[in-house]
Amino acid sequence: MKKNERQRLIVDKVMLHRKVLSDQLALELNVSDDTIRRDLNELDEKGLLTKVHGGAVSSIQKLFYYNENAVFNREEKKIIAAKAIPLLEDGMVAILSGGTTNLVFVSALPKSLKATIYTYSLEIALQLTDHPHIETIFIGGKIQKKSMVTIGIDVFQILSKIHADICFVGASGITLNKGITDEGYEIALIKKAMIDSSDKTVSLITSNKLNIRHNYSVCPLSEIDVIVSDLDRDDKLLKAYAQQDILIL
Repeated sequence: MKKNERQRLIVDKVMLHRKVLSDQLALELNVSDDTIRRDLNELDEKGLLTKVHGGAVSSIQKLFYYNENAVFNREEKKIIAAKAIPLLEDGMVAILSGGTTNLVFVSALPKSLKATIYTYSLEIALQLTDHPHIETIFIGGKIQKKSMVTIGIDVFQILSKIHADICFVGASGITLNKGITDEGYEIALIKKAMIDSSDKTVSLITSNKLNIRHNYSVCPLSEIDVIVSDLDRDDKLLKAYAQQDILIL
């Protein structure tokens, strides 16, 4: 197979699957790993794909690609995702905030799930395109480049018109006295609007954020229905939260 033909096939595979692995390409195209590495480098330089560790992704995804191994507390977030999945049922309308805990959660959703999900996170919206039966509605607005979420009046206006069954709120911190708090003023307001538009509020939070307070209030504990953490539900750190009429998972 000639080089041009091989590289055209690589680009086609990336466009179709959005991500390809170097070792799999070498096997399928019957060439060496070094040849595939050179091909990916050349195609990356031409802007036809984006080379990442272990393979390549579509160039349209390069802003949203993340390496799972780089997610802080990845194993803890997988535990949270496994516990939270049963809360999202077929036919539900849900709203998701941004953050890597929610990102790990949506990546673990079963492909058979049929639901409608609103999100203002670019990364989560892109991840949800892998789910054939989930209708994904991205809430547009001004992009906050640091966290790759949208903010501003447009986001609030859309959230005010939604009636969701459930929302999954990532938390920067939670305390008994102040509930969920966040480091950013605008993000805190958006999360509050999410909660106001939903019948049930689920907080997905890693244990290192328990009893941590930030400057901006999202909601008090009385507005949280479920807390999902990586700890056992009987852990002493969760005991006081369980006494607040909150379901602990």
